[in-house]
Amino acid sequence: MTQTTAYDHIVTDESGVALIEGTNMKVIELVVEMTAYGWSAEDLQLQHPYLSLGQIHSALAYYWDHAEELDRDIERRMERAENLRTTAGRSPLLEKLRARGLV
Repeated sequence: MTQTTAYDHIVTDESGVALIEGTNMKVIELVVEMTAYGWSAEDLQLQHPYLSLGQIHSALAYYWDHAEELDRDIERRMERAENLRTTAGRSPLLEKLRARGLV
């Protein structure tokens, strides 16, 4: 179940996560790519050809109007990923590859 927003092409799911309507692409995912790689809207479209520039610009407009909230969410996700990496320990596969001198 999704809910419309004031932004064309942008809906929120039952958890309040902003998505591009008709896709499973989260606004936050585009923002992370834009930030991490320095991509423009056109670059994002090259990477996601199933999205129109209108959808991408709408997602970015949504981000800029909700940047503080989404930036906190990005930070929370990064902290969780780092915590999972730390607690997971060494990968058995990586250890086998190292033992064989393959990495």
